[in-house]
Amino acid sequence: MRYKDFEGTLEELVEQKLQEIEEKEHVRILHAVESGSRSWGFASPDSDFDVRFIYVRRREDYLKLEPARDVIEWELDETLDINGWDLQKALRQYHRSNSTLFEWANSPVVYRTTEEWRQIHQAASVYFSEKAAMYHYYGTAKSNFLEFLQGDTVKYKKYFYVIRPVLACKWIEEHACPPPVLFSELMEAVRGCDDLAKVLAAIEKLLEIKALTPESGAGERIEVLNQFIEEQLDYYKSLLDKKKDDRRENWDVLDRLFLESLKV
Repeated sequence: MRYKDFEGTLEELVEQKLQEIEEKEHVRILHAVESGSRSWGFASPDSDFDVRFIYVRRREDYLKLEPARDVIEWELDETLDINGWDLQKALRQYHRSNSTLFEWANSPVVYRTTEEWRQIHQAASVYFSEKAAMYHYYGTAKSNFLEFLQGDTVKYKKYFYVIRPVLACKWIEEHACPPPVLFSELMEAVRGCDDLAKVLAAIEKLLEIKALTPESGAGERIEVLNQFIEEQLDYYKSLLDKKKDDRRENWDVLDRLFLESLKV
């Protein structure tokens, strides 16, 4: 059933689909959230819904010689898709300090969660790496900036795909922890900086425009933002070159979490 044909709320449809996934795939869903622009707080009127979840299979499924897929892809239609990661994959990504996983864990839009997942995330968060996270956001900002913000006319939403990771780098530098998912909270990284008043005003104006325009909405390149982005990219490239690798090497905590999840 497509979302536009469903008579209930989005939350009711998501819960229905999560139950179907559990029954068909023989899994337990530990955590399910909204990802992307809707969780970031700057969705357009026609933004789609991206549901992401973490699941665990039955103990015997992990003991089979034939490996099971570690993802479940459950796309519904052009406005709603649901995809999930096996807990084993998620724990391996924690070891890499995967920023996408930390965003799922901290999403402000939660469709379903469990105490088991809260304890897993709390314990696994010791694997957060400042350098790995900053490098992820720096790379995201740079690639999107070079691909989408060089022309005279640009899509409004692409600015946020660059500014958000830039502000995430600033947050990590100042707070040494995973950046918040909501863009409004990330904006605190530049509020109060007198020399960035024009940048802040341009971002807030762009937020107002984006809230009223479709995903394809475009306009003239905003020079004050392009200059800010270029300066920040140069700065964080230099900072990353000097920053020491702070990733945690051992697997002890993650191994324990995985084995405990199979006892439930």
